[in-house]
Amino acid sequence: MSKLKDQYSDQIKAYQPKPNYFLNCLKAFAVGGLICVIGQLISNFYINVFDFTKESAGNPTVATLILISAILTGIGIYDRIGQFAGAGSAVPVTGFANSMTSAALEHKSEGLVLGVATNMFKLAGSVIVFGAVSAYVVGMIRFFFKMMMGS
Repeated sequence: MSKLKDQYSDQIKAYQPKPNYFLNCLKAFAVGGLICVIGQLISNFYINVFDFTKESAGNPTVATLILISAILTGIGIYDRIGQFAGAGSAVPVTGFANSMTSAALEHKSEGLVLGVATNMFKLAGSVIVFGAVSAYVVGMIRFFFKMMMGS
């Protein structure tokens, strides 16, 4: 049976479209860069209009990018951006907001609490837990390394 699978996969390779890696990388770079430029413009807006410092403008900038990404996901535009740009649309904050909003929208027919609220963190929850655990492990490694070095 395995030989039949191998023969089949060899036969269909001729009919599968070949991805254009260079064009895909170029689109991802351009869209990811554009998202970052928009983030910088939003940050400059908070610095110049609301008199934030460079350090304190980060939080409202991230919140604004999350809001824009969630709205664009809700009206179906972010999905088209993602299909065009591929990994370029997965810039950490906007891609994360897109994944949360998409998961919530898939279950909106089940109601606001049991559908949207409970499913919003399905994907994001595991990412948050992994990030927190990873930060703890790296912090403990650094702590023990500093103890061994005597600093």
